[in-house]
Amino acid sequence: GESIASDLALNNNYSVTLAGNRTLGQPTNQTVGQSGSIFVTQDGTGSRTLAYHADWKWAGGTAPTLSTAAASVDRIDYIVDGDINIHAVATLAVA
Repeated sequence: GESIASDLALNNNYSVTLAGNRTLGQPTNQTVGQSGSIFVTQDGTGSRTLAYHADWKWAGGTAPTLSTAAASVDRIDYIVDGDINIHAVATLAVA
């Protein structure tokens, strides 16, 4: 699927609507200590999946499975720990 690229020098908070199965790619221009949120919305069809580049590190070593209902919203909070380490947690079904 298509990769979602983000330039972390442009913002800390992002929003994306999944219109197909996607991958949250390796961001560019991250700064150690930078943190923010990514709001992930399912389109009107739903059942879209999101995979993650290896830089994204998850509690317990397991990436979350996002909500799949049409128009559901999940939030990924992150903090940059290094050039290839972005610690992240997901809050599901926030809207």
